[in-house]
Amino acid sequence: MAEFRKKRKKVCQLCAGKELDYKDTEALHRYINEKGKILPRRVTGTCAKHQREVAKQIKRARMMALLPFTK
Repeated sequence: MAEFRKKRKKVCQLCAGKELDYKDTEALHRYINEKGKILPRRVTGTCAKHQREVAKQIKRARMMALLPFTK
């Protein structure tokens, strides 16, 4: 019989006090995959409010040519 492990709930890093800005491309790279797509909440562990903020900042950085649309 297979043993099931309880998965730990991921804590939203942005709720913990970390700010996100479109100019901080190093921080934004954590929220996009190798093809340049925005990662979903279940992968990053962000809450719904901050996931919308992450998407907005990534799209803003793309328009300013700080992040690529695709790789």
